[in-house]
Amino acid sequence: MDSRSHLDQTDWKILRELQQNGRLTNVELASRVGLSPPPCLRRVQALERSGIISGYRASLNAAALGFNVSVIAFVGLKSQAENELRAFETRVVGWPLVREAYAVSGEADFLLKLVARDLPELQNFIIRDLTGAPNVDSVKTTLVLRVSKYDPGVPLP
Repeated sequence: MDSRSHLDQTDWKILRELQQNGRLTNVELASRVGLSPPPCLRRVQALERSGIISGYRASLNAAALGFNVSVIAFVGLKSQAENELRAFETRVVGWPLVREAYAVSGEADFLLKLVARDLPELQNFIIRDLTGAPNVDSVKTTLVLRVSKYDPGVPLP
């Protein structure tokens, strides 16, 4: 069953507010969505239990922390057998410079977002770890020049 069918307008308001600012206190959130704090808290907890709210995190300024280079890498594997795909996914989890990884269709098998302090750090990772990984056939990279939009989450009604 589609979990969206159980959401009412107030649930959608809660999700919209929390997606914009996960640091809202329950009192602030309740005020914004037109509830008193206790039922608001119960609704948030129910959304968390159902898995619709999967977590909370801070959005960090990469450049302010010294991470000045971002790259999108398109990775092609020699074999797309399920065990090889899983092995690559397991390897990706252990690479700190890989911040996002997507199995994709088309010319590449995976799209990776890499973040590094500088080009030498990035180049060392790509040459030593990524292209040297078992089953990796090709790696094509594109340097991110500027972020024009960063709006993680989903487009809520």
